[in-house]
Amino acid sequence: MKILVLNAGSSSQKSCLYNLESVLPDTPPEPIWEASIDWTHHDGFAEIKVKPQHGKVLEEEIAATSRPEIIAHMLETMWSGEAPVLQSPSEVDIIGHRVVHGGAEYRQSTIINDQVKEAIAKLAIFAPVHNPANLEGIIAAEKVFGNVPQVAVFDTAFHAHLSPAAYTYAIPTKYTEQGIRRYGFHGISHQYCRDRAASILNRKVEDLRLITCHLGNGCSLAAIRNGQSIDTTMGFTPLEGLVMGSRSGSIDAGILIHLLRQSDMNVEKLDRLLNRESGLLGISGISGDLRPILQAIAEDNQQAQLAFDVYVHSLRSHIGSMLASLGGLDALIFTAGVGENASAVRAAACAGFEFLGLKLDLAKNNQRLMDVDIAASDSLVRVLVIHTQEDWEIARECWHLK
Repeated sequence: MKILVLNAGSSSQKSCLYNLESVLPDTPPEPIWEASIDWTHHDGFAEIKVKPQHGKVLEEEIAATSRPEIIAHMLETMWSGEAPVLQSPSEVDIIGHRVVHGGAEYRQSTIINDQVKEAIAKLAIFAPVHNPANLEGIIAAEKVFGNVPQVAVFDTAFHAHLSPAAYTYAIPTKYTEQGIRRYGFHGISHQYCRDRAASILNRKVEDLRLITCHLGNGCSLAAIRNGQSIDTTMGFTPLEGLVMGSRSGSIDAGILIHLLRQSDMNVEKLDRLLNRESGLLGISGISGDLRPILQAIAEDNQQAQLAFDVYVHSLRSHIGSMLASLGGLDALIFTAGVGENASAVRAAACAGFEFLGLKLDLAKNNQRLMDVDIAASDSLVRVLVIHTQEDWEIARECWHLK
């Protein structure tokens, strides 16, 4: 079975093609084709990079006119160009799309039809940057592949089993009836890490109490019990929760009222401030990327140190809240760019939970190891570093629906 995965975002488009045999493998295989589009690096142009399993990497830059046409051009490299991996588009059996917001209605991955497309468009009111781009990828694929089945894999679906106590905000009911509630995000990553953790630990998913820490430019935690997300840090939007690269995370709502009363502030400026100018970037004044902040700390930059300390304080505090929801912990999981690569963040986070009997193997923590247990042998809580593979998780969802 050939499964095409499209991850369409506002600033980039990533795609890959898997060629699977009759049995779903336990570990992610290498795609036979990978491609990406960057819409923002060079103003007015789209940068396309195509990497076939065998053959030379293609890189080109074309005028960023019609985005669907550019997506179609990228997809056509699978059967045209210097290193085709297919003879024709008809060889693709099913197409999976990451869709950021499925609302309260879509609680699992779903075959796409006109009703689903209308729902994705309607839910753009909650995800105005992401859902329209996701829908754009779906429509582009329709034009290229015709009636090949397409699947919407919703980032919110993994958190669909949150209890009313966990997803309800303490605001008047007339607003919650408008759909204002906790949805949670990064669900595809949290779900992948849940299953990979069970495999690494040789345990059943249903028997594990897990906290998954997806730490990238965007950051979220999930508390997982009996295989289901029972609590998470992101909420109505991906702004809530942890301190992130350029997002503030949770702050006193009264600050927003205070800022909006200032004459030079409006809703658009406040949106930009909270989502693009805050977090590590806002505190350090250096970057939303942790790497230059760690370099600045080594050079005794106090603002960089403060940014790191605030980041870790937020991470520990939210891990503590997830721990309370679970009532215990079998494994703490770190994933995504920071979680997989920043040993200093892992060490600082774990230092707050030594009272649980959690002990790191510092030598393992300082190595660049993936899909491993970095806890000390006598630790009462396992600590895993897992390379998240959202594309493969989307492909697995397609496999189960085909």
